[in-house]
Amino acid sequence: MFTVEQIKSAHSLVKSGADFPAYIRTIKQLGVSHYEAYVADGHIEYHGTDNYIIRAPAKYEPMNIEEIPQIEVFKSELIVHQQGKTDFLTFIQMCASTGIEKWAIDMDQMTCTYFDKAGNEVLVEKIPE
Repeated sequence: MFTVEQIKSAHSLVKSGADFPAYIRTIKQLGVSHYEAYVADGHIEYHGTDNYIIRAPAKYEPMNIEEIPQIEVFKSELIVHQQGKTDFLTFIQMCASTGIEKWAIDMDQMTCTYFDKAGNEVLVEKIPE
């Protein structure tokens, strides 16, 4: 099964949102079936077969997630990030300020779903393959 170190190595190649699809392909090959990334502190829970789960620890000091999502602002800023115009920390800060609590990646469906604090789906995107 995969390790946090293998995932960190793959993630080290991600410089912007434009690099994200290649990262997803790489960790899928490692055996990751899906994962949830939490905006508040950056911890991530990776899932594999047979209920295999590893947790990457928090990456930064906890930040506040806004209660009321600003969906249209989030969508427009997400596009900017996906074009490679912002770095990851800027993206995270934008998520927090627009009310995004986490995102979940499904490797089988190749989707990324963003959620607000109430657990509502804000946006479901197809990940380019």
